[in-house]
Amino acid sequence: SQRHTPIVLGLILLVFPFLPATNLLVTVGFVVAERVLYIPSLGCILLVVYGIQVLWSFYSSHRQTIVCFVMLLLTTGCLRTVVRNRDWRSRESLLRAGLMTLPHNAKMHYNYANFLRDSARPELAKTHYHRALKLWPTYASAHNNLGTLLSNEFEAEQHFLAAIRYSADHVNAHYNLGQLYRKSNRSSESEHMLQRCISLEPRFTPAYIELARLRGPNDWSVNRLLKKVVDLNPTDPYYGTTFGHWLLEKGNYQDALRYYWKSLKISASHQEAVIGAAKILRRSGQKSRLFQLVTRWHLIMRMKRGELLLSPHVYLQGWQLKSELSNKAKEYDSSPHFESHCVTPSSKTNNYSTEEEDPPNKWTRQRKNKTNSAPKQCKVPESKMQKPKPSTPLMVHHLLDSA
Repeated sequence: SQRHTPIVLGLILLVFPFLPATNLLVTVGFVVAERVLYIPSLGCILLVVYGIQVLWSFYSSHRQTIVCFVMLLLTTGCLRTVVRNRDWRSRESLLRAGLMTLPHNAKMHYNYANFLRDSARPELAKTHYHRALKLWPTYASAHNNLGTLLSNEFEAEQHFLAAIRYSADHVNAHYNLGQLYRKSNRSSESEHMLQRCISLEPRFTPAYIELARLRGPNDWSVNRLLKKVVDLNPTDPYYGTTFGHWLLEKGNYQDALRYYWKSLKISASHQEAVIGAAKILRRSGQKSRLFQLVTRWHLIMRMKRGELLLSPHVYLQGWQLKSELSNKAKEYDSSPHFESHCVTPSSKTNNYSTEEEDPPNKWTRQRKNKTNSAPKQCKVPESKMQKPKPSTPLMVHHLLDSA
């Protein structure tokens, strides 16, 4: 007769969307979650409103009682919402509320232990991991996370192996076990675990990095591993810069500079990439490109900090002034501090240093000419002797830093 269509529709919305979250068909990864009740709540509201409508029609003499019942229902719902909002103030309060509601649930203890581990409270985290494993002995993720907190290598290894035993495709357990074997100098076992980890998840970047660290910087297979990492993370400048550093250590300046430029295209203010590129430009003598790179980086950093932007000519003038005065300082530092007017005896005509750091100037030529003259006694009045000048170079700081 379809006289009660809202009841049928309300029951459909209430029951069917909630079936996947009931653990009746398959095991789900969440416990008490409001998100699984959004669509079922529509069915519940539809049934409640339809029931109130039926009561309002058949019991017209008790309408005041129905109104009081509706007001009580709304007030109770509002108060319950306020209480629940207090649980959602922070991650800790939410996890504590779940633990108080379901103290015998292993997932609740596992989630709270993860929070304690992230909050640098490892001892209390270990307690809740052990509690979760007591409630659920085959909980692979709890075995894996507990192994990361243990300082005893043998116990950590046993937990990692248990995680792999209960979940053969657990990527993190394979990775952590490979990392543990590397630190214990068990290279062959470590490489086997890391290769297994990569075969399970070909895009798992930490496994490639750990495998490259295991093989060492002198193994050319690291080139392929780091290049694969860069290809897997095309929007992360860190990995391109890391590969550039490795190429720089190998003396491959051209490829290293290419990866530094790629990192700077992704993030123009990435400091490590700027430093690496500046090293290569300085070694190759490309001062103009080095100046452009440093100036561009300074301008970007000032824009990020919201500071006043300066014209590139200011940087150029500061750079040129510093270069010119540095050369002048070297020239002045090579001059003698006083003139003695005395010559060396004929038996010691060759008694001067042959180590020359600067090109010979007029003072050194004058000194060489005087070595061939007749020997005479050195007589220099103390009053006429010039005091040595300080040899501090006349260095000028960068004009921007001075400002």
